Amino acid sequence: MSRTFTASPLCPTKSKPNEAIAKETPPPLPLSLLGKCTSLRQLQQLHALAIKSRLQHHPPLLTKLITSCPPSAMDYARRLFDQIPDPDVVLFNTLSRGYSRSDDPIQAVAVFARMLDAGVGPDDYSFPTLLKACASAKALEEGRQAHGAAVKLGFADNIYVLPTLISMYAECGELNVARALFARTDGRCVVSYNSMITACVRSSRPSEALALLRELQANGLKPTDVTMLSALSSCALLGALELGKWIHEYVRKNGFGSFVKVNTALIDMYAKCGSLEDAIGVFDDMGSKDTQAWSAMIVAYAIHGHGSKAISLFEEMLKEGIKPDGITFLGVLYACSHSGKVEEGLGYFRSMRGRHGVIPGIKHYGCVVDLLARAGRLDEAYEFIDGLPMQPTPILWRTLLSACGGHGDVDLGKRAFERILELDDTHGGDYVIISNMCASDGRWEDVNRIRQLMSERGAVKVPGCSSIEVANTVHEFFSGDGKHPQSEAAHRMVDEVVERLKSVGYVPDTSRVFHVDMGEEEKEASLRYHSEKLAIAFGLINTPPGTTLRVVKNLRVCGDCHSMAKMVSMAFDREIVLRDLNRFHHFKDGSCSCGDFW
Repeated sequence: MSRTFTASPLCPTKSKPNEAIAKETPPPLPLSLLGKCTSLRQLQQLHALAIKSRLQHHPPLLTKLITSCPPSAMDYARRLFDQIPDPDVVLFNTLSRGYSRSDDPIQAVAVFARMLDAGVGPDDYSFPTLLKACASAKALEEGRQAHGAAVKLGFADNIYVLPTLISMYAECGELNVARALFARTDGRCVVSYNSMITACVRSSRPSEALALLRELQANGLKPTDVTMLSALSSCALLGALELGKWIHEYVRKNGFGSFVKVNTALIDMYAKCGSLEDAIGVFDDMGSKDTQAWSAMIVAYAIHGHGSKAISLFEEMLKEGIKPDGITFLGVLYACSHSGKVEEGLGYFRSMRGRHGVIPGIKHYGCVVDLLARAGRLDEAYEFIDGLPMQPTPILWRTLLSACGGHGDVDLGKRAFERILELDDTHGGDYVIISNMCASDGRWEDVNRIRQLMSERGAVKVPGCSSIEVANTVHEFFSGDGKHPQSEAAHRMVDEVVERLKSVGYVPDTSRVFHVDMGEEEKEASLRYHSEKLAIAFGLINTPPGTTLRVVKNLRVCGDCHSMAKMVSMAFDREIVLRDLNRFHHFKDGSCSCGDFW
């Protein structure tokens, strides 16, 4: 629902207290204790002490109390605010900032409207807080109104406001508008660059983010820790290990190595780029580790198939007295799921709320579904989803649908598919999975009906895309197409590889190609030029013998590509690190780290 900047008092303002009381100077003890408060209860106790001292209306004390309120206590902060007779812009900004960090950030809009209605003019800090709240709430319409107000009041080009405008539009999915605003800068503001780089990363445009990083340096600007975080996130998305190593070296030389968040981003980058050893090295060298750093390393072990090490590190984390959070448990549950530790995983899930005070989210529920479904406990997974205390997302049902395909349970798969359609009927991959399941079971009438339904709904399957980094450049390949400049050479190399592998026993796995009118040769041809095969072939052509090939794919690797990669690693004496939608596969000497369990 759209909100406009009209008068909208949150609560009637109390009558003005006695001036003499308001001007009293509070004793130093309550103010000195404010910085030591670690809970709402302690703040309330301090407030009670102020009331006993007849200082409950003293603006400096109330301001400090409001500032000290955690984001989860904004109702209390607002009641404090309402006791101040004539709040100034600093107080309005303080309350607005609190709401922008809370679970209900859109309330910052009402605070801004109330400020205007009270005749208090905004300052340099008012709009950044308001725009951050709109970004957090994905409130595009309110963000546009805030932009209009900033233009009207002369703040739109302010050095604090313009970067937050860029971020707001990007967070709300309007990257082109963000780009247009960025173009209005003079290229000398590192904050604006950081906003645009971060925007590109969050919009899954890592190549653009890295191009902006180079432009920032070309303009003589010095990157900040925020720049480093965004650049490392871009490398992680692309799987650009060599570029990530270059940024790591820059971090070392320019003093960013003391930032815990930067080191955590390095762990994440190395893990997602396939170099677990480098991730471990960064983690071991950290002098100070917070929850996020431990969690990043646990996730790194998990996605690389080292479930036992992930769990062992989690137990070590607890012994060190570090409190786990939601991300920590995602890593632990993922580790259990991908190593078949079902009962251990369920135990950790049950301990989240009771022992550790971590409220499970939809992703944790998804991990439990995956945990049960991978182990073949499909009916339990269905009942788990059906009994959730919240509306299940399509992703949960898709997890079950995929597992039904792997275990050949067509009937339960059809039930899961029906539940998906109730929530989202536009995802082409769902139709393909259930169609293939029906085809494998000989249910051709169902296959035709599903394909017709897919056509009627306009659902399109996402094309496979794989990327590989060669000579500090990331090259992308799509299944079957010829857009890459060396696509023709890659296709020829795939043909050569297939023929060489056939001589040592490779047989294309056409068991998952379900087209009733296709002959065996046509089925084999449909598999031959999958994107990961093209990327591997490109790597074989363009790198020296013995070089590790690192490939990133946007979808789950298919069985035939998995088999072929194992044989390539043996026949060509290459290690291949392939990151697909689910996990990492390390192919070496004809085997894979996943143990064919993915």
